[in-house]
Amino acid sequence: MDYILEIMPALLDGAIMTLKVFIFTLLGSIPLGILVAFALQTNFKPLNFLINIYIWLMRGTPLLLQLIFVFYGLPLIGIVFERYDAALFAFILNYAAYFAEIFRGGIQSIPEGQYEAAKVLRLTRFQTVSRIILPQVIKVVLPSIGNEVINLVKDTSLIYVLGLGDLLRAGKIAMSRDVSLLPLVLVGVIYLLLTAILTLAAKKLEKHYQYYK
Repeated sequence: MDYILEIMPALLDGAIMTLKVFIFTLLGSIPLGILVAFALQTNFKPLNFLINIYIWLMRGTPLLLQLIFVFYGLPLIGIVFERYDAALFAFILNYAAYFAEIFRGGIQSIPEGQYEAAKVLRLTRFQTVSRIILPQVIKVVLPSIGNEVINLVKDTSLIYVLGLGDLLRAGKIAMSRDVSLLPLVLVGVIYLLLTAILTLAAKKLEKHYQYYK
C-alpha cells in the first residue's frame, strides 16, 4: 500500500493528461463529424470526393502513424505543432472521420417524410436539422458513438509516441524504475474505471432519448 501511495500521484498526473486529450478530442471531433456527415448529403460532387478521400485516409491508416506524421512529418513542409497540439490535431481529424460515417448512417436512416413534413410546417433548413433530424439521428447513433468514445479512452495511450506524460507512460516509467508490474496493474484499473463511467453515461443518454420512440 505504501508503494501504491508513492506512485499514485504520478499516475494521476498522467490520467489528467489522458482526460484532457479525451475531452478536447470529443469537443472537436463530434461537431466536426456532424458537419462532415451533413456535407456528404449535398450533391456537390467535388466536395463529396474530397470528404470521401479524407475519411478513407483517416480510417485506412493507423492513428499511431497519423500522430507521427503530424508531429514529425508536417514540419518538413513548414507546419509545426507543439506535442500536445499535434496530438489533439491528429486525434480530432481521426475521430471526426469515424463520427462522420456514424452520423451519415444515422442521417440516411431518417425517412424522407420527415423532411417533407418540415417543409409543410415551413421550417427553415436549420430548424429542420436542429429540431427534427438531429435529435432522431442522435438516438439512432448513440450505441455506435458510445463504442467510439470508449475506444478513444484507450487510444489516448498512443500519445506516448510524442513524449507526452499520459497515464500509460507514467505507468511504464514506474515499472521500469521499480522493476514491478504493479504500476501497469494500477493503470489498467484506472482505464477500467474510466470506461465503466463512460459506459454508464452512454446508457443514461440512451435512456434519455427513448422518448423519441
